[in-house]
Amino acid sequence: MKVHEYQAKKILKQFAIPVPRGEVASSPEEARSIAQSLGVPVVVKAQIHSGGRGKGGGIALADTPDEAQAAAGRIIGMNLVTHQTGPEGRKVNRVLIEEQAKPERELYLAFAIDSAAGGPVLIGSDEGGVEIEEVAAKAPANVQRIAIDPAVGLQPFYARRLAFAIGLNGELLRPAVELINGLYQAFVAKDCSLAEINPLIVSRDGRLLALDAKLNFDDNALFRHPDIVAMRDIEEEDPLEVQAQELGVSNYIKLTGNIGCVVNGAGLAMATMDAITLAGGSPANFLDIGTVNNVERVVNSFRILTADPNVKAILINIFGGMARVDVIAEGIVQAHNEMEVKAPLVVRLEGTNLEEGEKILSGAQVNIIRASDLGEAARQAVAAAGK
Repeated sequence: MKVHEYQAKKILKQFAIPVPRGEVASSPEEARSIAQSLGVPVVVKAQIHSGGRGKGGGIALADTPDEAQAAAGRIIGMNLVTHQTGPEGRKVNRVLIEEQAKPERELYLAFAIDSAAGGPVLIGSDEGGVEIEEVAAKAPANVQRIAIDPAVGLQPFYARRLAFAIGLNGELLRPAVELINGLYQAFVAKDCSLAEINPLIVSRDGRLLALDAKLNFDDNALFRHPDIVAMRDIEEEDPLEVQAQELGVSNYIKLTGNIGCVVNGAGLAMATMDAITLAGGSPANFLDIGTVNNVERVVNSFRILTADPNVKAILINIFGGMARVDVIAEGIVQAHNEMEVKAPLVVRLEGTNLEEGEKILSGAQVNIIRASDLGEAARQAVAAAGK
């Protein structure tokens, strides 16, 4: 789960991390009022779940309340396109009005879960800002990484080592170590998968400020954080992913291809997507229905796939162990009885109760393309989508 910048900054303030003064506005008039109350030049920042907002025209400087109102009037309601939104962009419903900061230096700081290391990693760079991706790609030596043992936690010397590495020494060392420690506390306490400050600035008056902030949370831990769940903005999420969660198909991620997938098991789902790609196609989604024997979940999977206009073929790949093939077959038949499935359907079934499943499919009036293995299924699905 993601939150907006203004929400992330509210959380960081709870951990004594300095952020600029500001408030969120949903209208130009409200933006003017906030700018007037701050009494200083302000920045007007579009609030969407995306980076690169400045390049897309979603950030503006304002020296007066009237300028803040005009900027908010231009940004609120716009369809903001960035390199992270895709060409469809995101509608801006609110803006953050906060005091302008005068940076002397821009840095990068983050804690993230490193799947390769199997734990959190502290990341920092003396080159922060909008080009951090280019810095990581072209000059990886300028990005510092320190693996953290989760059983031990962040040790003070780790924070000092990183502070020195990115040039936060002298009088800045102590506040830098305190800020790094506060970010780690937020990262752990809120079950984050990413806690990022970019840029972390050294202002001209010698202060450290989190000029921008991004917090991503582990969905599996949200039951511990009702306050964070309350921050969820469904309008920022893909409608099909929201619908899938409402229907109990939680392991669904929409992609950009045209072959819909229904698979049991995350590993098999990844292998299925790889097979489709190797066969010259492109998967439209990741969808793991799990190992539960639930006909309704199969039916609901079809509801999601048939609602996606990009899906030109559907590939069902089931290797039944705990999941029973006959239950999957019942779901396929019931889905065709309850809705119109226009896309060609390629089915590969193996495992528990296979014979019973075969009988259910052969006795139903369902037009399917059978495949004996994953490679054949992928090729059949790519061919069907091409037609």
